[in-house]
Amino acid sequence: MIKVRFAPSPSGYVHIGNIKTAIFNWLFLLSEKQKGNDGKFLLRIDDTDLSRTKQEYIDAVKEDVKWFGIDWDESFHQSSRFDRYNECFEKLKAEGRVYVCYETAEELEAKRKRQIARKVAPVYDRSALNLTEEDKKRLEAEGRKPYWRFKLNEGDVIFNDLVKGECKFNMKHLSDPVIIREDGTYLYNFPSVIDDMDSGITHIIRGQDHLTNTAMQIQMFEALGAKFIPQFAHYPMILNAEGHKFSKRESDISIRNLKNDGIEAMTIANILVGLGSANGGKMHKNMEELASTFALSNYGSAFSRFDMDTFYKENGKLLRVLDFDDVKDRLVLIDGRIDSKFWNMVRGNIDKLSDISYWVNVVYGDIEAPALSSDEKTFLNSALSSLPVSDFNENTMKIWANAITDATGKKGRDLYHPIRLCLTGIEYGPELSALLPLIGREKVIERIKKSI
Repeated sequence: MIKVRFAPSPSGYVHIGNIKTAIFNWLFLLSEKQKGNDGKFLLRIDDTDLSRTKQEYIDAVKEDVKWFGIDWDESFHQSSRFDRYNECFEKLKAEGRVYVCYETAEELEAKRKRQIARKVAPVYDRSALNLTEEDKKRLEAEGRKPYWRFKLNEGDVIFNDLVKGECKFNMKHLSDPVIIREDGTYLYNFPSVIDDMDSGITHIIRGQDHLTNTAMQIQMFEALGAKFIPQFAHYPMILNAEGHKFSKRESDISIRNLKNDGIEAMTIANILVGLGSANGGKMHKNMEELASTFALSNYGSAFSRFDMDTFYKENGKLLRVLDFDDVKDRLVLIDGRIDSKFWNMVRGNIDKLSDISYWVNVVYGDIEAPALSSDEKTFLNSALSSLPVSDFNENTMKIWANAITDATGKKGRDLYHPIRLCLTGIEYGPELSALLPLIGREKVIERIKKSI
């Protein structure tokens, strides 16, 4: 049984970095199921920091995850498991694997600066291990609040990463991680390990900024007596156009904003999965199709630079490969008159699904008469005289164009450009041969007269 998880912290809206983790775990699970393996997906809400947790963010997480077609088999909140974390903490405390500290943030920063100045790795010096009980009482009497660190064992931690291959960390180069803050709340590493162990997570797939966490967490798994340690995969990070890590404070990277701007979920998924992959570039219509090409081995270690405008530039590419059945439920909400013929005609000329409203108006509504030159007006007057009298069909535009050429000598852009402007209001769009029968003879005549 394969089991993966997505564990967001509800301290803000889901952004592209968060959702990439969810997408990678979901695609990995789907790809394994396509191979005949069974598996489950866990949604874990990492809300140990209750001061930063908001219900609106929790609701947004679930809404955004579902928008991508990701469904979970199990879900729980870390805030419901404090008793379990305390139990594990007491176990490690009794075994001497955690220890109490009292330094202030300012004192720790001063130590770090001195170490850097001496060209020594800025690793915590474990001075707290030398504190006597009298020292601790004195410090607490001064008003200092204790925090706790997990004591790392010396030696190397070696693991095989499903993306990066063999990874090796010499633990003397890492600081003992803080697991409990001064206010008594748990930090990420410790409860995450306990939950992964208790939930039976088999694969932890996340960004490579967690590599160091993995080395420390492996020792926590061992200290807690885990029956097995999950396999890890650390995909390359994505950076913005300037080469910096995306920040949660950048509102434009939130999935909510992209969705409100009309960007398709599968556009986001295709782009995020394609970054840094040997198989990137193709637009897949759904997660199942994307999963069939997904493999962690497709990725290397190099960071990928990424411009948010890419979502807007590529969204039209996805719409062009979507069939009517893929979007019909949403099209009904826009206008119930849109059918498969209409969709196939216009999908190559829209960048967002909402853009189809313009073409609904072109066919069924009214448009503003464009500004035309006197020569174009004269031409349209001749074109009106050449309009076929028979019912419009897919051959009408060709017949009409031949008649116009015979009457005026115009052809190519000189012929089609003013007609397109007059009938649609813009210089580009679906083939006039497909539009003409839908607009109809009466409205074509009306728009030409209005323009001239």
